[in-house]
Amino acid sequence: MIEYPNVTNLASQDAPGEVTVDILIVGSGAGGGIAAEILSRSGLNVLIVEEGPLRTAKDFKLNEKQAYAELYQEVAARQTVDKSIQILQGRCVGGSTTVNWTSSFRTPEKTLAYWQTQFGLSAFSRETLDPWFDWAEKRLNIATWQVPPNRNNQSLADGAARLGWSFQTMARNVKGCANLGYCGTGCPLNAKQSMLVSCIPTALNLGAQLFTRARVEQLILQQGRVQGAWISRLDRQGQATAQKAIRVRAKHTILAAGAIGSPAILLRSELSQLNRQIGSRTFLHPVTASIARMPHQIDGFQGAPQSIYSDQFLWRDGVSGELGYKIEVPPLHPLLASTLLRHHGERHYQMMQDFPYFQANLALLRDGFHEKSIGGQVSLDSYGYPQLDYPISDVLWRGFQHAMLRMTEIQFAAGAEKVYPLHMDASYYLRWSEAQAAINGLTREKIRWQIMSAHVMGGCTLGETEQNSVCNPQGEVHGLAGLSVMDGSLFPTSLGVNPQLSIYAIVAKLATQLAAALKADIPEELAQRL
Repeated sequence: MIEYPNVTNLASQDAPGEVTVDILIVGSGAGGGIAAEILSRSGLNVLIVEEGPLRTAKDFKLNEKQAYAELYQEVAARQTVDKSIQILQGRCVGGSTTVNWTSSFRTPEKTLAYWQTQFGLSAFSRETLDPWFDWAEKRLNIATWQVPPNRNNQSLADGAARLGWSFQTMARNVKGCANLGYCGTGCPLNAKQSMLVSCIPTALNLGAQLFTRARVEQLILQQGRVQGAWISRLDRQGQATAQKAIRVRAKHTILAAGAIGSPAILLRSELSQLNRQIGSRTFLHPVTASIARMPHQIDGFQGAPQSIYSDQFLWRDGVSGELGYKIEVPPLHPLLASTLLRHHGERHYQMMQDFPYFQANLALLRDGFHEKSIGGQVSLDSYGYPQLDYPISDVLWRGFQHAMLRMTEIQFAAGAEKVYPLHMDASYYLRWSEAQAAINGLTREKIRWQIMSAHVMGGCTLGETEQNSVCNPQGEVHGLAGLSVMDGSLFPTSLGVNPQLSIYAIVAKLATQLAAALKADIPEELAQRL
């Protein structure tokens, strides 16, 4: 049984009005979890602060309605400012690692090379990062999935093979996986090696503290140095009941609240005048999708959600040309699928009758490499709550159209009876030529083109100078002592792959460097990688 000592739920438990620690970590997802374990193992006194609740295997019932309400930001309904893109992010202990689909990829070498040439990040080469990828993969049991794919994934492989396109099997961070298929609602077997079952309990058992239902409102600054932060109490619904109720004094503060949450804390701390780059170059992997009605049952809700992918078009026009994309499949669960099929009444009812026969493809667009793909901007609304404005440029529209054409082509090649591109003006198409003509004519209009993302990156980007970044190559915020960022908000572009493994490896490197700078007792297995 996994133990979670030293946990205080601020929605129902008291905590001192002032707390003093060596390290304050804001967020318990991929970045916060890795940092918490490494710094705790190095003998430092750590406090982790998490907005969401602590939910464990006994709470996970494979129930979509319950999971989206308890484990996701804004009940899984977070959207960009103009409502054109739906964003899925975790909000619980373990963050998005608790609810993601376990897909694990190393950062592509072409992405790292672009960071080196465009942002001066020579410390982030394949050679320097591979030892940290090795460590993360061993620590979190990341390995190529050996079980045959479910029919949803197999259809992608079949279509790609018949077209002569490349496809591969994914790596997943699981141990003892029962192939239940409901990874997005939390793993009831503790098979998914998320931060919830790996690094967070390790840190807690080494003496770290965890505050849940706690929001960091503002950093405490004195003479150019961050001294800690103010924490608000939240209720069970995540609403603040006591603003700035607890003062945390810390020798060093780490923001790991994600690529919307971390920039928001800097903005609430009135640091935008220090660095105008805060919140800018926030990138998604914008996703478009296509659903096919197959002649046999797919049952896309069963089996590993993602196990096959195709990079045939990831670098289709070089690194900085037209946007490339990775093709994967999403799991098909009734609630999630019904929200994607945005029709109503009899038409919606008739489509859901085909639900067991649906196969779905999605395309993750690799944003941030083209001169006109500059991402979005995190800002604060009138209540101090973060929001993301994400304009859709012409280069993105072209990418969506290209990806939709290729995804439907794969589905027909795999034997689809009819295909439905996710666009409000689309319908079922019975032949590839018919779908091709229709997709080329679909309007490039927000809302009508159904776009989503589960990957948010950037907003506190790494770089050599304050002119092109928020953080230096050590993850420290330019112009401030005592403050680092250790999450996906560091990435100068999107990655082109699912981001969790990149966060694990890069944060392992940065957290170990921080422990060394603080003259802590670093475990030998980590120290030898410096």
